[in-house]
Amino acid sequence: MDVGGTFIDYVLLDETTGELTFEKQPSLPESLAGEVVRGLRRLPVAPSEIGRFFHGSTVAINAIVQERGARVGLITTEGFRDVLGIGRGGRPELYNFLYAPPSPLIPRYLRREVPERLAADGGEILPLDLEALDREVELLVAEGVESIAVCFLHAYANPAHERLAAERIRIRHPRLDVTASSDVATEWHEFERTSTAVLNAYIQPLFRRYLADLTDQLRAAGYGRPLALMQSNGGVISSERAIALPIRTLESGPAAGVIGAQALAHELGHANVICTDVGGTTFDVALIDNGEILERTQSEVARRPILGPTIDIISIGAGGGSIAWIDQRGTIQVGPRSAGASPGPACFGHGGTEPTVTDCHLVLGRLDPEHFLGARMRLDLDAARQAILTHIAQPLELTLEEAADGILAIAETNMIHAIRTITVERGLDPREFVVYAYGGGGGLFAAATAEELEIPTVVVPNAPANFSAWGVLASDYREDAALTRVRTLDTGTVARVRADLLALGDAATDGLHAYGFGDAVDRHYRADLRFAGQEHTITISLDPDWLADDGLLLKGCRERFVAAHRQLYGHGNGKTPLEIVTVRCRAVGRVVRPPWREWPRSAPAQPRELRPVYVRQAAGYISTPVFDRNDLARGQVVEGPAIIEEWNSTLIVPPAWQAAVDRLGNLIMNQSAERQDP
Repeated sequence: MDVGGTFIDYVLLDETTGELTFEKQPSLPESLAGEVVRGLRRLPVAPSEIGRFFHGSTVAINAIVQERGARVGLITTEGFRDVLGIGRGGRPELYNFLYAPPSPLIPRYLRREVPERLAADGGEILPLDLEALDREVELLVAEGVESIAVCFLHAYANPAHERLAAERIRIRHPRLDVTASSDVATEWHEFERTSTAVLNAYIQPLFRRYLADLTDQLRAAGYGRPLALMQSNGGVISSERAIALPIRTLESGPAAGVIGAQALAHELGHANVICTDVGGTTFDVALIDNGEILERTQSEVARRPILGPTIDIISIGAGGGSIAWIDQRGTIQVGPRSAGASPGPACFGHGGTEPTVTDCHLVLGRLDPEHFLGARMRLDLDAARQAILTHIAQPLELTLEEAADGILAIAETNMIHAIRTITVERGLDPREFVVYAYGGGGGLFAAATAEELEIPTVVVPNAPANFSAWGVLASDYREDAALTRVRTLDTGTVARVRADLLALGDAATDGLHAYGFGDAVDRHYRADLRFAGQEHTITISLDPDWLADDGLLLKGCRERFVAAHRQLYGHGNGKTPLEIVTVRCRAVGRVVRPPWREWPRSAPAQPRELRPVYVRQAAGYISTPVFDRNDLARGQVVEGPAIIEEWNSTLIVPPAWQAAVDRLGNLIMNQSAERQDP
């Protein structure tokens, strides 16, 4: 199950037959756990018959974005209460002279100091003052905090003081949620580590209550087995672990889609893939380069930094519910504000009056108002027209079609810019990639964005609206461990680096043993390196055989880092001394993935109807054939312009494009030969 901003998506796997069932349910924040169970009851099995439940969640990230988390207090080293307020000296928006960083989530009077001090190597300089700790915690409790973050200086090098403080707080105040920074971020950088611990504490009470509510309602419905929660790194963890570390679930929905894309790319033989997910609220884009998912070790949510491994995903406000509006210059803007599921787009008929991307697709004939969501929902065409006319067309003296198509063109441009950011700006040519388009709105934008970027091939998987939920089902259990030790990487230190890596591997593997995995656990090692004298690092992967020999490890690290540096920055001296900053290990416990099934249909389908659809290239309406995707035959080719519909998504095949059904039922879109030949 994947909870999105507009819908909850379900994929049910029958492990006996391999059959997959797909479902959707509106995602209403005020009754989310109840909506989950209501959608579950739509499936053709009783909840008591479900063997395993994997859950992708947006609860944590929504709480941060909307700033509706808990009242939090901070316990930190004496002299460091203002780390959150000071942040970094640089201005992220260089040319914005009015830029102001977000206010700390914890006001200064709730950021309390206690005497203690560790050195950068973890050695104790000043013991933790337990009496001062008790006194400051009592003050925070009296101020009504629900959750406490503990972040001491250099705890990444030695967590002893933090663990002692956290355990003492839990014993004396068992109703408080407590987060120690060394449990959520075992890397250096004081501001980022403090921010990560505070954010975890900020969302923990809300996340715990949601999972408790969901567990109770699932148990009442008949499901009493454990839950597994999707993480930002593309793996799953137990619900108990997720309650302690909800910060790990921030990007769980988009991450699941990328995991699904990697599995499908491996099956189809695509090494380089641009993963694009158009949901109700956002457009998410990620990259698979040479078969490997691009990741990062630091991310940002609502302009607040977070340490920890996550799939490198760029998200912009360009989903089906994104609202179009006119700025102070008289220019159309799209997003980032979204109509969500309630009230939703104007055409949903639930009280929405502002024009959205979905409204524009409807008025241009790209969506069928009578068969939306498998005919469960009838779309209000008049309401969509009125919203666009009132808010966009009439103020700018445009026709309805000009306004609607202009809104979509701006949304497409925003998506194209996001793809360029993750490819061109990193030294990669998007023309060497294949686009995988999924999410409920992926097929509506796939060809237009690919054409602008000169990407020749687009793949639209089966049930694209539920593809992220399928990715959750295909995700393995993962545990990450990291250790910061800044050293020159040479013959004198490589043995200690190798020992650190092996110790991290054991620590990460121990985490998976708690889930029932034995010795059949894969280990993947990485390291953050830089040229001596640099500030920033590049993360590289380490081949397993390098850990068997110091010379191999030293040579492999140097060659791979220099190659990565040259790709990113255009230069790199292979003889310059290197520093290794952080070593990392990921332990992976494999699960059985849903099997691939051959597409069963062999008789070519005819169009279900002809519908007038506004086509930008013709600047007008064209009578367009509409096909039912489930009726298409394996190998059938649909020439554009055409519309291919399934019960929860729509694919646009523009003029000079064609879509073919492959052996698994995926739609493979290419520009036709006459378009490719200048």
